[in-house]
Amino acid sequence: MLGENEYTMNNLFAQLGLDSSDEAIETFIENNQLAKEEKLTESAIWTEKQRMFLQEEWKQDAAWVEIIDELNVRLHPTA
Repeated sequence: MLGENEYTMNNLFAQLGLDSSDEAIETFIENNQLAKEEKLTESAIWTEKQRMFLQEEWKQDAAWVEIIDELNVRLHPTA
């Protein structure tokens, strides 16, 4: 449909106000690996606004949840 959001990793990063290029996303993920017990939505890597967005989308099981889950997995490679 016209005007619908495309829920991609690039668009999630743009929504969070971060550089959304493929290279920037890969660099962000490489530089911000989380400890096994650290929750994505509680990590210090986010601003308060970013954290609130992630928590709200996750809690509501909203459209972004699949991409947020993918980001969570990529930030926890040893989990």
